[in-house]
Amino acid sequence: MGEARVVAGKATPRGRFPHVKVAGGLVFVSGTSSRLPDNSIAGARVDAMGTTALDIRVQTRAVIENIRDLLREVGADLDDLVQVTSYLVSMNDFGGYNEVYGEYFDEAGPTRTTVAVHQLPHPHLLIEIQAVAVLRQEGRGDHE
Repeated sequence: MGEARVVAGKATPRGRFPHVKVAGGLVFVSGTSSRLPDNSIAGARVDAMGTTALDIRVQTRAVIENIRDLLREVGADLDDLVQVTSYLVSMNDFGGYNEVYGEYFDEAGPTRTTVAVHQLPHPHLLIEIQAVAVLRQEGRGDHE
């Protein structure tokens, strides 16, 4: 039922699921965060006093770059995305998230849904994005 893959060099999924699965010419990307391979979180700092600073812009950029890496592992890229669903812990972060998202995509990009969620698997995560892409056919410059 398609090719599922956990991608070496990326943060290990926190459960029994793949980073990506290819099926029927589509690439399904599991919910992806700003976690780095060493399990630290891009856009999350804790100072010596224990004060936490979380940055939605840094986290959004890291999530999109992580998705790019996962897509490239199966021969796709951000241009091949057709749909994304973004999960924000707080809609107060929508402006910063939207600003960074706009650095990567415009109105010709993937369809998008953004929802607020109660929490994500780590208290320092502000955002997670799930995505679907179309694999390009060999020898063609467009999507199926």
